[in-house]
Amino acid sequence: MGRNISMMTKFILLGFSEPPELQVILFVLYLGIYFMTLAWNLGLIVLIRLESHLHSPMYFFLGNLSFVDISYTSSIAPKMLCDFFKQQKTISFVGCMAQFFFFIGMGGTECCLLAAMAYDRYAAISNPLLYTALISPTICVRMTTTAYAGGFLTGLVQTRSMFWLHFCGPQVINHFFCDLQPLLNLSCSSTFLSQVVNFLVVCAVGGMSALVVLVSSGYIIAVVMKIHSTQGRTKPFNTCASHLTTVILFYGSGLFSYLHSSAGSSQDQDKVVSVFYGAVIPMLNSITYSLQNKEIKDALKKLRERKKQMSSPCLRVP
Repeated sequence: MGRNISMMTKFILLGFSEPPELQVILFVLYLGIYFMTLAWNLGLIVLIRLESHLHSPMYFFLGNLSFVDISYTSSIAPKMLCDFFKQQKTISFVGCMAQFFFFIGMGGTECCLLAAMAYDRYAAISNPLLYTALISPTICVRMTTTAYAGGFLTGLVQTRSMFWLHFCGPQVINHFFCDLQPLLNLSCSSTFLSQVVNFLVVCAVGGMSALVVLVSSGYIIAVVMKIHSTQGRTKPFNTCASHLTTVILFYGSGLFSYLHSSAGSSQDQDKVVSVFYGAVIPMLNSITYSLQNKEIKDALKKLRERKKQMSSPCLRVP
């Protein structure tokens, strides 16, 4: 029962159904978003590595979040960009399952990392004197490892549930990558068990992560409101605003996507929503942290000044 007995070895991705001239615009737009995502997130990782004053738990988690965002969007973007102008956009069954696994796995990892970052901010603001004990380097590594393990376990369980399904035709996926709902729609066997497993996994990983974020944010807001000076509130509020913006964008787009599909929306609308949470959100995460974080902006200024000094011509001694 747990084995896929289908003989199907490949799928055909329909991609976008817009006219060729509009597809050129979409290709350029998506390529720009992907390159922007790579540039911002890689830049953030390099900046955190280079600047010693950013070697703290908060930026350790942020560096890992940037890596996850790169991996998350890269699980679908290269294939989609290569397929844009192909007549027949094929993907093997194994390739489809691998894409689905990495996309879901990195999405689950991001949920867990956002929860770890929320707890880190709670410990820093609520218990500053005990912060180094609560969030030590060892604990940081353990929390990050747990996030990756939780994410990939999510991907493994949900991908395994796909192997319970029979795909006996047609082999056409009305999407630009192997997402959950299009694969379920393509199955010619009952999807009830797969849907139950996927629902439970999402509730366990996404629900628990969201609960940690909400509780931590509630405690942080309560502590910050007790600070009487406006200057004392500014830094905690800016830090929390960056994190809450990222959380709202990520969870909001995921929830909207789920409700959107459940409401019987058109396939083209689902594709647009998928572009948003699969490409735009990873780009916005790094931009949000960069623009709202004073320490990152100061680090960028120092890096520019250092680069100018290194590039200035040396004076020759007569």
